[in-house]
Amino acid sequence: MSIRFTTKARRGMVAMTVAAGLALGVAGCGSGDDDGKKPQKSASASKDDGSNQSVQEGTDDPLAELKGEDGLILTITSAQRDSGGFVTVSGEIKNDGAESVRVPIQTRGDETEITRHGDSLGGATLVDSSNKKRYYVLRDTDGRPLATTDMPRIKPGASVPVFMQFPSPPEETAEVTFQLPTFASAPITISG
Repeated sequence: MSIRFTTKARRGMVAMTVAAGLALGVAGCGSGDDDGKKPQKSASASKDDGSNQSVQEGTDDPLAELKGEDGLILTITSAQRDSGGFVTVSGEIKNDGAESVRVPIQTRGDETEITRHGDSLGGATLVDSSNKKRYYVLRDTDGRPLATTDMPRIKPGASVPVFMQFPSPPEETAEVTFQLPTFASAPITISG
C-alpha cells in the first residue's frame, strides 16, 4: 500500500469518526430537562391520531427491540445507509431492571484488535442471509471500533444512546439481522 493511499484512508476514517461524534452530540443536545412534557405531548399526539402522521412522527417507531441480560433492552431506532458505503445503526440501551447495571463485557466481542481498546459494542454484526454474508463493526486506523465505547453504569429506568457503524451491504439488500452478544437477534430494515 502506498503512503498516499494510507493517508487518504486515515483521513476518511477520522472524518467519519468526527461526523459520528458530532451526530451523537447533536442528538444528545436535544434531550435537555427544559420541561420534560414536550416529548410526551408529541408522543401522545402521534398515538392518538395514527392516520394523520407526518414523516417526522413516523420515525418514532423503533426498528427493533432486543432484550438482554439483567433487564437491559436495546432499542434500534435507525439503520441508515450513507453514501460513503457505510451503515450506521443507532438507538439506545435502557435499564428496565430494578438495580443499576453495566452493559455486559461480552458485547465487545472476542477479537483481539477490539478487546484491547476496552468496553464497546464492537461485537455487533449484521447478517445478510440472502447473500450469505456477515458484516462486522468497522474499526479506525488504531483498531478502535466505530461504535459506542466506555458506557457508564445504567441506573434503573435510565437509557444510554448507542451507535455502531458497519460496511454497507449491496444496495438491493434492505433486510438484515442485527446481532449483539448477550442480546436477542432481530431483523432490521436499512434505509437510505
